[in-house]
Amino acid sequence: MSRKGDAFLKIKKRSLQRKIFGLVLLLGLLLILLLTGFFSYMESKQIEENKGRMALEISKTVSFIPTIIDAFDTNDPAKTIQPLAEKIRKETGAEFVVIGNKDGVRYSHPIPSKIGKKMTGGDNEWAINEGDYYISKAMGTLGPSIRGKSPILNKNGEVIGIVSVGFLLEDVKEQVLNNISKVLLVSLIALIISLIGSSLLGRNIRKDTLGLEPYEIAALYKEKNAVLHGVKEGILAINKKGYITMMNQPAKRLLRIHRSVRDNKVDGLFPSEYLYEVLRTGNPQVDKEMVWNDKTVIVNCTPLFDEQGVSGVVASFRDKTEIQQMVNTISEVNRYSEDLRAQTHEFTNKLYVLSGLLQLKEYEQAVEMIQQETKVLQVQNSVVFNQIKDPKVQAILLGKLGKASEKKIEFEISTDSYLETLPSHINLSSLIVIIGNMIDNAFEAVSGIDSAKVQFFTTDIGSDIIFEIADNGKGIDEHDIPRLFDRGYTSKKSDLPRGYGLSNAEEAVLEMNGMIEVQCSQETGTVFTVYLPKEYGRS
Repeated sequence: MSRKGDAFLKIKKRSLQRKIFGLVLLLGLLLILLLTGFFSYMESKQIEENKGRMALEISKTVSFIPTIIDAFDTNDPAKTIQPLAEKIRKETGAEFVVIGNKDGVRYSHPIPSKIGKKMTGGDNEWAINEGDYYISKAMGTLGPSIRGKSPILNKNGEVIGIVSVGFLLEDVKEQVLNNISKVLLVSLIALIISLIGSSLLGRNIRKDTLGLEPYEIAALYKEKNAVLHGVKEGILAINKKGYITMMNQPAKRLLRIHRSVRDNKVDGLFPSEYLYEVLRTGNPQVDKEMVWNDKTVIVNCTPLFDEQGVSGVVASFRDKTEIQQMVNTISEVNRYSEDLRAQTHEFTNKLYVLSGLLQLKEYEQAVEMIQQETKVLQVQNSVVFNQIKDPKVQAILLGKLGKASEKKIEFEISTDSYLETLPSHINLSSLIVIIGNMIDNAFEAVSGIDSAKVQFFTTDIGSDIIFEIADNGKGIDEHDIPRLFDRGYTSKKSDLPRGYGLSNAEEAVLEMNGMIEVQCSQETGTVFTVYLPKEYGRS
């Protein structure tokens, strides 16, 4: 990895506490600099304005003092004006109080040697010529200053002189710097307090996140989403007030929800009695069966706890039909394996008989046996492999042929049968459940009778695929027919759980929008006919 990549990774994995501390420090410094600059500018303007206003007011006051006005009529005005001007300067804190005649010749100045000389700055014209009162900035003998200018008028209202009161700009800047230093001190204290607060905040957030950093939380969030939407089970979480906090896509599909339900009440969207029971008691609910939207759902509810107790519930659920289909498929595959074992066992027995005939040199009987078996196999194989072209049905029939041979039952596959490859929506597990159960029931119906015979017929001519299984057994009592497909119902006496085969077969048929017909009589036996639409969704 490059140095830039290493540096980026280090920045990315820097702790949240350090990030908060650094961010607060950076923002604090930027804020201090911005506020200090703004305050300095505004403060300097304000101080200059105040100083200028003060200088102007002092100059006005001085210009109206009778003693100063009368002094202009004396032979030596400076003798009277200088002491008075200096006294005013000291008492007001002004840098200078300069009084001059209308020609700009000074009668007072902080530096006595400047008395009798022309005033500098070039900003006396408006006061002398126009009689205006104003504030100005100019360079004087003491340096750049802000000044208040006022004309001195005699009793006739004529301008006889000018008063200039000033404060040095250097003093204004010094005052601004003093004020800024105080602001900076307060800002520094505020920055230190904010840094301490940011450190405490970082620790508190770290505690709330169980010590995990943001990038670790993001990784866990991505993993959680992948897991939630990857599992087949529907998963739903609610808080202690019954509002949904999370629902994955399988749950939405199962509950037929096509919108976001976050922060919605769970009532009306999901059977909530078990959820509220867990919220109330804190005890989990395991493998609870409930009906929702015409579906039987198996639900498991687990409580979530925090420091105050139960904080919510997580429910996982799955369509019972899927679970039952899986169980049925496993059962039927196991039965199919037994059928193949029976077929192997039957052919093994025949090979032993053939071997014995050959050892006894009964060649004619051996040849006759081979011809008989070949003839039967040729007829069966011709139908199974040439007329029934779907490999799934072929596999089921081959297994049942072996089982029928072992049970000494004549299992005949009608030569009129014809079947192309089945549509994709008819899968192997469904076929095993439907055809396998029907044929096994027929085998049981003819068990123990003479000339036991079961016939199988299939065709896909028309819009439906038809499977027909007929037996020459004793038939079904007419009182049993209405309950024939009820789960758990059986007319046979047994200690083992029975009555699920036909029920499972009917569920598989109805799932594909098909139907089953039953015809029976005690003379001719029973015929089951299954109709499956070629197009999925058509009934």
